[in-house]
Amino acid sequence: MEPKHQPELDPNKDDLPLRANTNHVLVRHYVLDLTVDFQKKVIGGNIVLFLEPGKGAVSLAFSEDPHPQAAGDVEEASCFTSTHVPDDAGPNLDQKGGVSKLPWDDMNEDFTLILDCCDLLVSKVEEVDVSTVPELGDLLEGDTVDQDNQNSSFVLVQKLISIPSDRCRQQHDLYLQCSYASGVHTQPLLFHMDQWSLQVRKKGVQSPSDFPPCLRIWYETKPTGGSVRWTKDQDDRCCVYTMGSPINNRALFPCQEPPVAMSTWQACVKAPCEYTVLLSGENQASPIMPEETGFLQWDYYVTMPMPASTFTIAAGKWQEARVRVHNLEEGDSEEPCATLTCRGMTYTGSQPTDQSCDSKSSHPKLIFSAEEDEQSICSHVDYPCRFRLSTSRAQDVIPHRVFAPFCHLQKAETNVLPLLPLCLSAAHSLLGVHPFSRLDVLIVPPGFSSLGMASPHIIFLSQSVLAGERGLCGARLCHEIAHSWFGLAIGARDWTEEWISEGFATYLEDVFWAKVQQLGTREDEEQRRLKALLRWRRLKDELENSDEELQVLRPNKDTTGEVSESGASVVKHALNPGKPFLQVHYLKGYFLLKCLASKVGEDEFLSFFRLFVRRFHGQLVLSQDFLQMFLDTFPALSSQGLTLGAIYSDWLDTPGIPKWLEEISSTWTHTQPVKEVKEEVVKWMLLSGGVGKGTKRKRAEPKVHFKELSPEQLVLLLEFLLEEAELSVSCLSLLQTTYSLRDQDAEVKHRWCELVVKHKYTAAYRDVERFLIHDQAMGVYLYGRDKGPRSGSSSVLSVEPAPGNPHKRTDT
Repeated sequence: MEPKHQPELDPNKDDLPLRANTNHVLVRHYVLDLTVDFQKKVIGGNIVLFLEPGKGAVSLAFSEDPHPQAAGDVEEASCFTSTHVPDDAGPNLDQKGGVSKLPWDDMNEDFTLILDCCDLLVSKVEEVDVSTVPELGDLLEGDTVDQDNQNSSFVLVQKLISIPSDRCRQQHDLYLQCSYASGVHTQPLLFHMDQWSLQVRKKGVQSPSDFPPCLRIWYETKPTGGSVRWTKDQDDRCCVYTMGSPINNRALFPCQEPPVAMSTWQACVKAPCEYTVLLSGENQASPIMPEETGFLQWDYYVTMPMPASTFTIAAGKWQEARVRVHNLEEGDSEEPCATLTCRGMTYTGSQPTDQSCDSKSSHPKLIFSAEEDEQSICSHVDYPCRFRLSTSRAQDVIPHRVFAPFCHLQKAETNVLPLLPLCLSAAHSLLGVHPFSRLDVLIVPPGFSSLGMASPHIIFLSQSVLAGERGLCGARLCHEIAHSWFGLAIGARDWTEEWISEGFATYLEDVFWAKVQQLGTREDEEQRRLKALLRWRRLKDELENSDEELQVLRPNKDTTGEVSESGASVVKHALNPGKPFLQVHYLKGYFLLKCLASKVGEDEFLSFFRLFVRRFHGQLVLSQDFLQMFLDTFPALSSQGLTLGAIYSDWLDTPGIPKWLEEISSTWTHTQPVKEVKEEVVKWMLLSGGVGKGTKRKRAEPKVHFKELSPEQLVLLLEFLLEEAELSVSCLSLLQTTYSLRDQDAEVKHRWCELVVKHKYTAAYRDVERFLIHDQAMGVYLYGRDKGPRSGSSSVLSVEPAPGNPHKRTDT
């Protein structure tokens, strides 16, 4: 049989291959036993996989090719040297070199298990003999099983996988016991690695149903692997964390990366005793010290099946932020308070009502009673779902912790920790049950390439959100919390449809944050319109200065969600070096949702969100699932010409700006906050025009009174000033002192730095230096604005790519 070679992908411009043959075999559970070595900058140990034949396993038995190749070039057979080679490596491994003694034959007829993998040193792959676990035999309950070891192992693992969710503790205990079982050495497993995958065979096995149901893989990461970053925190202490790389977790552990490969996991992670290990687990791990190793052991687990890409780990000398009890006056409650001070004002009004649509809606209101909410029908696979629990429905604030390096601990305690319960409560009031039982928040090192990243039970926050007023921090918390529902509990079945996650989180960020602030109707509406204007300006710049193929929210169009016969596929444009910096899926997705809300009114739209969550939590969706349910819920929209095809054509399948957005954007400039900014621009231009650049004033100028502006207004003011060809040195100096720009949030400081560079204002070059060092996260969100020309200035600020991650850089 001829091997199916494919052209090698160019990692600088092409698609990311998902090689795993998930239609043949699915990994249902992972057990990781890992040690973090900060001296060598590696994570090593073993991972045990529990397998189940996929839906294509039967048809494969009649296929001519039991191991079809996915996209990607197959290199010469090789296994890599590893310092974690186990003592009982067995007959299939060369102990000295870590290379399989048995040859790999591309033309072999045996079935091949393909796992997504790169930048790993795999030393051994073995079959686990689960039949030696006594407690596992109790699952048979009198069933007669063929004494053949292979058949009994298959039955036992399938019984284990099928344990109902009300016995999940027993299930995880059995998984753990199986992970300690000895290996089967009678018939060694062959393994082979190419650029993008780990491939495993058992001699003579030609069907997924006959393949070993439980495997153990011994491996370690590489210091330069693209899934984790080894660096120093803000206190100059070693740490490591998963950084949201375009290659996801395949350089952290061999796995099945296609989102359809939903699995649970448990992990035992050992790290030096002075380190704290945080991980995407639903339990709050308490470290133990096995014997006198000098290492602490952290055990985490999840019972909700999730894509392997959502697994997250961080290890460092973090410190936990604590509530400052002494700040509570006698009689004050420690529950989330009903007031929040922002922009120098205290909002103590009643809960905000919907403001997005003043006119009465012609659509029937979606009203859910508490009883109806309790009758949520779960359509997902069986797992211990929080939506079924009355205690979860009543829990508006889940247990949460905040961790930070010591130098940011005070800001974490005064900014992040008080905001977190307010944001969680706001999200619960609008979407209902929190999908996850607890939450950790970590302030990550300055090299982190975005303002935040959400994973199950853990959020990474950039230090950039800590500066200035609390608006940026609160809004970012709301954004990441929104991902608990959209992005995690409900995921995209096709990763190219990122708008399903990011567009929804961007839209809900404003809704949640307005509820936290308890703004009045008019002020909430003005704030949202101002934010919409800023996003519109950003999106317009980005679309004018990026490749059209990267502007499409559904690049696979009618083939979205389709995979090959084996289950392999590619993520279109995932490795394009410009893609990580584009925000089109955030912004265009946000505006699409804003458009849909305008058709029915925000109250009804948010009620529809809640209905959608109830129906699809724990599942993967495509755009059409959300849109078709929306159109079915509001059938009167069809008479207005709003159809699935029209939405695809206007918003998802084509580049550029939809007509609705072009028309509505002009209304966002006619609000009071924007008028105030324009008035201030006039004052600054008159001031600048009266003095030549670099000259001193010859006579005293009348004192100008400048209005106090919100951070969003300041951003708009600086953007307007950036469009002016000339600004005097004295004007720039006064601008800095008037608004204390060095103390503002990162969004404001970014525009200030652009002004400094554009006008060669050398007195503030240190501001630019500090921004480039401490606010690297801003590059992801503002890249589009700086790629295009603005009065002869483009890409005025830049920093070097983060070490060890060629796909991430900051152009600010």
